[in-house]
Amino acid sequence: MAAGGSPSPIAETAAAVVVHRLADENFNNNILRGLFRKKRDIDVIRVQDAGLTGTDDERLLAWAAEQNRVLPTHDVSTITTHAYRRVRKGEPMPGVFEVSRSVSVRTAVDDILPLTEGSVPGEWEGQVRYLPLR
Repeated sequence: MAAGGSPSPIAETAAAVVVHRLADENFNNNILRGLFRKKRDIDVIRVQDAGLTGTDDERLLAWAAEQNRVLPTHDVSTITTHAYRRVRKGEPMPGVFEVSRSVSVRTAVDDILPLTEGSVPGEWEGQVRYLPLR
């Protein structure tokens, strides 16, 4: 807090660079645990924890857009189609990270963290990124 009880501009700036994530229902929990080990305060929730278990992909992407959450997923076959459909229709789509099921936990964590931690809100809007990056 700055003098007079108002939030400091530094705190406001730091809060503004948070990239929120929503992990798909079938996303590897070992990767999530690895993310939490590396960064305890990471803002990621699982579909299950948001009460969205069994939600179809279109509704899941709509919810992610409403909450401004990038969606890490292993579902290359259907999420991508729905994500690009949202973009074509001019609907918000805060980003999808398609993580290969064959990638190691360490590689996934090492790719996801810098992509989001060095990002600004909205940077991944309308994009689908495939991991691993190498």
